[in-house]
Amino acid sequence: MRLFKTILYATAILATAVTGVSQAADPIRIGFSMSLTGGLASGGKAALLAYEIWREDINAKGGLLGRPVEFVHYDDQSNPSNVPAIYTKLLSIDKVDLVVSGYATNQIAPAMPVVMQKNMVFLALFGTAVNEKFNYDKYFQMLPNGTDSAGANARGFLETAMTMDPKPKTIALVGADAEYAQNTIRAARTIAKELGFEIVYDHSYPPSSADLAPVVRAIKATKPDVVYVASYPADSVAMLRSVNEIKLDVKMFGGGMIGLAYAPIKTQLGPLLNGVVTYDVYAPEPTMKFPGVEDFLKRYQDRAASAGVDALGYFLPPFAYAEMQILQNAVTATSGLDQNKIGDYIRKTTFKTLVGDIKFAPNGEWATSRALFVQYQNVIPNDVNQFRQSGRQVILYPADYKSGTFVYPFSDIKR
Repeated sequence: MRLFKTILYATAILATAVTGVSQAADPIRIGFSMSLTGGLASGGKAALLAYEIWREDINAKGGLLGRPVEFVHYDDQSNPSNVPAIYTKLLSIDKVDLVVSGYATNQIAPAMPVVMQKNMVFLALFGTAVNEKFNYDKYFQMLPNGTDSAGANARGFLETAMTMDPKPKTIALVGADAEYAQNTIRAARTIAKELGFEIVYDHSYPPSSADLAPVVRAIKATKPDVVYVASYPADSVAMLRSVNEIKLDVKMFGGGMIGLAYAPIKTQLGPLLNGVVTYDVYAPEPTMKFPGVEDFLKRYQDRAASAGVDALGYFLPPFAYAEMQILQNAVTATSGLDQNKIGDYIRKTTFKTLVGDIKFAPNGEWATSRALFVQYQNVIPNDVNQFRQSGRQVILYPADYKSGTFVYPFSDIKR
């Protein structure tokens, strides 16, 4: 018996030496919903891998507050109606210590009432204007859109449009009938009017639409100079295929087209991307070499194939890792898990992360916008590695990160 106890003790000592975390300490448990199946799974799986890399890093350093970090997470199947029950279980049954969000507006919004009722700090991953309706003081958004979250997905596109000579006069607005797209289209409508555009088409389509050719034909009939689209991955692909098939004749095309940043979609569409100007958050251009980001992306990309996730990881993973860096910093600085103290610290602090310095505004958005608009240029077929190089996703906006020249009109690029 004494020998058995000695072996157990030695094993515990060895485990502590290897992991840097005392096995006797109760873990700090972080809970979240994540889309691991369904339409948002490509983003959800990539975000989860970034979270896991952070967890490995923090546990190798001794954990949080000297305690190992564990995740408790459930697949919401890309279905917003599953999200409230997941967060209720996490907080009431699993009794996790901290929560973060899953990926995307449509999954973040339904979690908010549950999180607010429990007075939890809520770091959210890529939601657009979610807190406008809740005004929750412990909500912090990992999306570089600035205080006008919805407008950031449109303003850079529309201001870039106005640099064309001659200036465009008419615009078509189109988006899915879903929360993200409608928030974005509403903002685009306001900014377009502010800049003097005449809106000649303004309609939505069901999110499940597989064939958008009728929509593109309707847009073509109005002869707009510019087309602004707000879409999620599946309809972004459907829209671009229809635009190229119908040969839409416009000066500028793109917008808030989520999904074009994903490696499988980039590879699938190839040259169909050329000329498109769209919202993005990171591109491997010389203007975006933040300390630590390239090392993280290398580690992520080395594991991407075996994990079955996006091969490049530019769109979500760096921000998911940075989200956890902020949570780590706040828990460490406040020496505990008091949600009020953590929330106060996050509100007051400028954080250094691998996606740059982040300071939050009172509404929980980034205090300063860094929403990018990139133009796809010189894209060739069936080559994912081309997107690891500069010059394929040229940053046009904002000026501080501009890395190339805007090429237009869109129709001439397509000929």
